[in-house]
Amino acid sequence: MQNTETSSVPFVSETRFGVWFLRTHTWEHHVLRVAINDLKRLIDGPLPVRPTIVDVGCGQGISFRLLAKAFEPRSIVGIDFHEPSLALATQAARACGQHPDTSTTHIEVLHGDCANLPLGDACADIVFCHQTLHHLVEQERALAEFRRVLKPGGVLLFAESTDAYIKSWVIRLLFRHPMDVQKSADGYLDMIRNRGFSFEPRNVSLPYLWWSRAKDFGLLERIGLYTPKPGKRRETLVNVAAVKTL
Repeated sequence: MQNTETSSVPFVSETRFGVWFLRTHTWEHHVLRVAINDLKRLIDGPLPVRPTIVDVGCGQGISFRLLAKAFEPRSIVGIDFHEPSLALATQAARACGQHPDTSTTHIEVLHGDCANLPLGDACADIVFCHQTLHHLVEQERALAEFRRVLKPGGVLLFAESTDAYIKSWVIRLLFRHPMDVQKSADGYLDMIRNRGFSFEPRNVSLPYLWWSRAKDFGLLERIGLYTPKPGKRRETLVNVAAVKTL
């Protein structure tokens, strides 16, 4: 594990390419926006009016505007450990406050570790965890923290890449991750269920998007040379809307 900031928190530093990629149109529109729309679809029942959202691993804050428009929350708390990204997240929060579509949502940005969130118990209606857990060394501790800060019946919106994607040669070349903690779709779902969350098959989605197929980025399928058979493909993404159990 690498640690480039003065802290005992274990983490693996991202590459310069990775930090740059999180500012691209592809990330915002083909990854983040698609995931938020899918996760919203997976939620059972109505959410509280003007919910409080905790965005764990918020990075540069690209999610703030999308979350504000999708859920019309009263507040968003963005938390990340990478201080240079948090500086950009602060700018993103300020921009949301100045835009008429998102100005009614209060956005706060905090420096913190996902395995030790700087928040009180039962303070959030939604925890949004998008492409964050595969960066974390202490995944089970982080899930316990997500559960702690959720109100009873609160919702964990979880979107993640699986080991089949993270361990592909392209992703290993361009990005950095703690490889020994990567999991399959079933592995992540089992861990979430075992950490005090409940969900049904209707609350789970296994997207098969072009960018998540690192071997050919879906090219062979798009030109008609190959069609993955149901049940035969290695899932590269897993989304779930899971409820905190009592």
